[in-house]
Amino acid sequence: MSSHSAVSLPGDPPGGRRAVGVWGVGVAVYFVAVIFRTSLGVAGLDAADRFHVNASALSTFSILQLLVYAGMQIPVGLLVDRLGTKRVLTFGVLLFTAGQLGFAFSDSYGMALASRALLGCGDAMTFISVLRLGTRWFPARRGPLVAQLAGLVGMAGNLVSTLVIARLLHGVGWTAAFAGSAFAGVIVLVLLLLFLKDHPEGHEPEPFPHRGAAFVRRQILASWREPGTRLGMWVHFTTQFPAMVFLLLWGLPFLVEAQGLSRATAGELLTLVVLSNMFVGLVYGQIVARHHAARLPLALGTVSATAVAWASAVAYPGQHAPMWLLVTLCTVLGACGPASMIGFDFARPANPPERQGTASGITNMGGFVASMTTLFAIGVLLDSTGDNYRIAFSAVFVLQAVGLSQIFRLRKEAARRERERLVASRVETVHVPA
Repeated sequence: MSSHSAVSLPGDPPGGRRAVGVWGVGVAVYFVAVIFRTSLGVAGLDAADRFHVNASALSTFSILQLLVYAGMQIPVGLLVDRLGTKRVLTFGVLLFTAGQLGFAFSDSYGMALASRALLGCGDAMTFISVLRLGTRWFPARRGPLVAQLAGLVGMAGNLVSTLVIARLLHGVGWTAAFAGSAFAGVIVLVLLLLFLKDHPEGHEPEPFPHRGAAFVRRQILASWREPGTRLGMWVHFTTQFPAMVFLLLWGLPFLVEAQGLSRATAGELLTLVVLSNMFVGLVYGQIVARHHAARLPLALGTVSATAVAWASAVAYPGQHAPMWLLVTLCTVLGACGPASMIGFDFARPANPPERQGTASGITNMGGFVASMTTLFAIGVLLDSTGDNYRIAFSAVFVLQAVGLSQIFRLRKEAARRERERLVASRVETVHVPA
C-alpha cells in the first residue's frame, strides 16, 4: 500500500476550490442560524422587561428553543441521509427566518415562545447538513479540520450577536433590530438555491433503500449500537454546555447582576468567549487531524479546565470575583465549543457514509440536552434562592460528573471497535484495483 493510499481512501472526494465554495455557502447558512439562535443572549434583560417575566420564564425561551433543536436532531439526520443537504438546508432557512421575524413582532410572551420554537426547528437543520456537506466534498483526512472550521464560523455568528445585535437593540429598538437581522436569512436562501450542490460530479452516493418506519428504526439502532456514536454524544454532552449556557442566556445576567459589571463590560467578556472559541477551534482542528489519539485527552482536559475556572469564579470569597479571574473563565469557556466538535470525530469513523447524518444527529443531541437541562436548573435555582448565582451555577458540576462517568465507561470499547474498522478499511484499500 502506498503512502498516498494510507492518507486518501479510494473514492474520496477531491476537495479543492469548488469544494470550498459550495461548502462555504452551507457554512454561511449555519452562520446566520447561529446569529439568530444567540440573539436572545444579548437581549435577555430586554426580553424580561418587554414580556414582564421572571428568571424561570426567561429561561423557558432558550429551553424551548433547545428542546426543539435537540428533539429534531435524529429526524434531521435521517432527512439529510434521505433527501440530501440542499433540500434540508432550504427548509431550515425558511423556518429560522420566519422565527426571527415572528420574534421581532411578538408583543406577547406566548407569541415570542412560538417564534423561538420555529427558529429552533430551522436552526436544527443547519449544522448536521453542513457536516454532511463536508464529508461529501472533502477527503476523509480533512474531516476534523473541516468540522472545526464550521464550528468556528458558527462562533463568528455569535460574535455578530454580541457586537452588532446588542448595539442595534439599544439603537433602533427591539422590532427593528430583530426584523432587520432576519434579512440575512433571505440573502443566504438565495445563495443556497443558486450555488449549493449535494456532492461533486462523479461522487454520487450509492442508492440506499429507504422503506418507511422499519428503515428509520434500523438506521437509528445501527448508529446507536456503535460505541463510537455513544462516546461522541457523551463527549459533546460534557464539553459544550457550560459555554452554551453562558452565551445563550445566563452569562450577561451573571456578569451584570452578580459581578457588578456594566453591560458594556459584560458584552466584552462574552465577546472574549467567542474570540477564544475561534482561536482554540483552529488549534484543536489541526491537532486532531494530525494526532487522532489526542481526541480524548483534549476533551477531558477542556472539561477539567472548565470546572476549575467555573468553580473559582463562582465561589470566589467576597462579593465580586476579580476581573483577571472573569477573563480567565471566559477564555477557558472558549474551548468548550471546539472540544464538543471532537464528539463528531468519534462518531464519524464509527459509521458508514449512509449513516453519517443519523450518527451526527445523535451526537449533536448531547450538548443541547445538557444545555437545556442546565438552563432550566439555573432558572429554577435563581428563583428559589433569591438570585443566588453561587448555588444556581453549581448545577454545571452535576452535569459534568454524569457525562464524565459515561465517557470513562465507553472509551475502551469505542477504541477497540475503531481499531477493528481501521484494519478492515486498510485491507479493502490494499485490494482496490489501480
